[in-house]
Amino acid sequence: MTTRRSLAAGAALATAAALLAACAPGSGSDGGETTPVEASEVRTDLASLGEVTLTVWDQEVRGGQDEQMQRLNDAFEEAYPNITIERNSQSFDDLETTLRGALTGNEAPDVVQANNSRGTMGAFVSAGLLLNLDRYAEAYGWKERFSDDVLAVSRYSEDGVTFGEGSLYGLPQVGEIVGVFYSRSALEQVASEDELLSGDFDTFTDILARAADAGLTPIQLGNIEGWPAGHVFGPIQAQHVPADQVRALAMGNAGASWLSEENVAAATELADWSTSGYFNDGANGTDYDAAWSDFASGDGVFTIGGSWLAADLQDAMGADVGFYVPASADGTLATTGGTGLPFAVTAQSPNADAAAGYIDFITSDEAMEVLADTGNMPVNQTAELAPADGVNADVFAAFGAVTTDGHLLPYLDWATPTMGDTLGATLQDLIAGQATPQEAMQQLEDDYSAFTSGS
Repeated sequence: MTTRRSLAAGAALATAAALLAACAPGSGSDGGETTPVEASEVRTDLASLGEVTLTVWDQEVRGGQDEQMQRLNDAFEEAYPNITIERNSQSFDDLETTLRGALTGNEAPDVVQANNSRGTMGAFVSAGLLLNLDRYAEAYGWKERFSDDVLAVSRYSEDGVTFGEGSLYGLPQVGEIVGVFYSRSALEQVASEDELLSGDFDTFTDILARAADAGLTPIQLGNIEGWPAGHVFGPIQAQHVPADQVRALAMGNAGASWLSEENVAAATELADWSTSGYFNDGANGTDYDAAWSDFASGDGVFTIGGSWLAADLQDAMGADVGFYVPASADGTLATTGGTGLPFAVTAQSPNADAAAGYIDFITSDEAMEVLADTGNMPVNQTAELAPADGVNADVFAAFGAVTTDGHLLPYLDWATPTMGDTLGATLQDLIAGQATPQEAMQQLEDDYSAFTSGS
């Protein structure tokens, strides 16, 4: 944390309300003229809304994630004393389990984080449970502040069928990238850091073999929940399968196949990693958080995971932890990633204007500084807000390089309403040796093709 950033973040929090008011439509700023739709349907002067209690459900439970939410919520309540935030923070898995019932109940939250996937956000949109945010995007200038690619992964058609196009149903705070966290002290037992970082994906797999031969745990994986293996398979798949085919599969668009030679090769490599002893014992029975905690405690050379782990690993490991994305043989960087879970407004919320204003506040340029200051990777201004050192310097650099010159590929569970469960169970079977690579890819193909064919 630099003094400059700390001071800037503090100043941003103190002036955020004024900045929001200055940028509101019709305020006389450069934000453009107020349209009739904005004037009649959107109220951006949150201080004039009267006493409001906003119920917010999020999954920002880890150290740096929780801290940024607390700081932004405190700043929001200070800027708007008439609005009280009632926050319900749950783990990702708990939120996925409880959110469906909450949205269909009589007392739905006002603001929720909803997984971009068809099975979550797509299903909620189809059922009319989330509010179309297009008029707020226009009022607050979100189309100017966020790239088309970022907004696309929160867009659905009104029936929830078309993903990546249509209306906007959420807004994220953070960018995400999946890559390789490594322990410098463990790595030096089998390879130099320079060899790792200057090599390609084959170099990485060769070091995995050396680590296994040396009696070390090459990769810590906690896969009892099923979904974490998708974050291991995704980067492997990126080495074998053309980026356009991965995107088609992950977005649930017709024209690709899980049964391609390239996908079977990727599945074969994951299976080989398991049979070669590259994972900790009992990976399928190990909790996700327990696995990265074991890595942080010194058991393991690598763990493959998302940028959301960086703050906690930095706290636990200090200078011992690094992060990188292995390049393909031709130097291309390709890996899984995207945005954090978008914040959405529920269709039942009686406080839609306050809820949308809250989302604007926690995704503002000033909020991006708070995110970076608490060890999170902001989805906007990533390069400008990169820390000078520490593992997040590596993470921010990797995100910038992949999004600028490589391929940031969608999460595979976004593809169909059931792909999250199918992918998790399939990869568990593959890792356990209970399915061949061909059988595993057939299971994914069955889910994908049934959806894309409309059957």
